[in-house]
Amino acid sequence: MLETIAVIAIVLVVAIAVILVLAATKPGTLRVTRAISINAPAERIFPLIDDFHQWTVWSPYENRDPAMKRIYGGAGRGQGAVYAWDGNKNVGAGRMEILQSSAPSKVVIKLDFIKPFEGHNTAEFTMLPQGDATSVTWTMYGPAVFMSKVMQVFMNLDRMIGRDFEVGLANLKKLTEK
Repeated sequence: MLETIAVIAIVLVVAIAVILVLAATKPGTLRVTRAISINAPAERIFPLIDDFHQWTVWSPYENRDPAMKRIYGGAGRGQGAVYAWDGNKNVGAGRMEILQSSAPSKVVIKLDFIKPFEGHNTAEFTMLPQGDATSVTWTMYGPAVFMSKVMQVFMNLDRMIGRDFEVGLANLKKLTEK
């Protein structure tokens, strides 16, 4: 009996050590980028990103918790606008603040996650005219804390977050190409 427990303990310690070593090899920064071409001028797309009140119509995160609490503060839109949320396990809790708003080409957002895991990132939206269309890019980047590195051992965060970005960009496309 004691031998079995000792073997299980050794296997468990080795497994944890392997996970920690693998996590240590992950990059120190997280960067996720997705882009889409939208057949609409940047002036039609920009207001949907620059005003947090508009995110309810296109953001992939807004429908994951119908009871999510939202608090808007600061400026109504653009630089200084603030949006905080507190929801279920699917959305967690956090806060965003627009740091830079350059109509109609760029919005930079300070993004702070509070739960389920603390994280501090920057989100950037860029809109570049390309003929009659606009190339819209959504990027999120920031430090990869050790817990994030451990998560990356088990899941591909670029693919997971990237899918959400793709849905949000597709929603923007659908809304603005009408």
